[in-house]
Amino acid sequence: MKRILLVCTGNTCRSPMAEAMLRKMADRAGKKLEVRSAGVSTIGGLPTSPHATETLKRRGIPLPGPSSTLSESETEWANLILTMTSGHKRAIVQRHPEAMNKTFTLKEYALLGEAVMDDLAEAERLYSEWQVRQALGQQLSEKDRSRLMELQSKLPDFDIADPFGGPLYVYEQCADEIEEALRAILGKMDANDD
Repeated sequence: MKRILLVCTGNTCRSPMAEAMLRKMADRAGKKLEVRSAGVSTIGGLPTSPHATETLKRRGIPLPGPSSTLSESETEWANLILTMTSGHKRAIVQRHPEAMNKTFTLKEYALLGEAVMDDLAEAERLYSEWQVRQALGQQLSEKDRSRLMELQSKLPDFDIADPFGGPLYVYEQCADEIEEALRAILGKMDANDD
């Protein structure tokens, strides 16, 4: 059974909405998934934020449990970790390097296999090379620098913005964005089942 961990900052808005939504979507699709969520910077036991709660209720989705702090045992439990932002992904990989190959942003994982992922891999390679060269007091070639800038300008934003503190409609928009990515991911699971 696939075990998916969804991660955001406080585990009171985005990741609990994603957890509850994925659980319901998987159940409807007959997919056997275990789903949990956690936060990279939270304390355990906090309730889901009022607007996130209202957003889920309006969609007829059962509420998840209280917040959970990301731990080594959570990262070991999961065979797929989906984060709401690139910053969350970096935080996990820095704290738990062994989780690197199973950690993606939600939108990044939804796009796996798409042509844009080749551009992302090239941009990450050029960026890493640039960092190494900087550490050695060297420059990236003009050609590589231009290519990196070109790639960065056309890559999609892989982050889901934090609705915390915003009005209800911002939470609704956030939930729509999460749902779109989750649908793509479940669709890919269907294609891989064939």
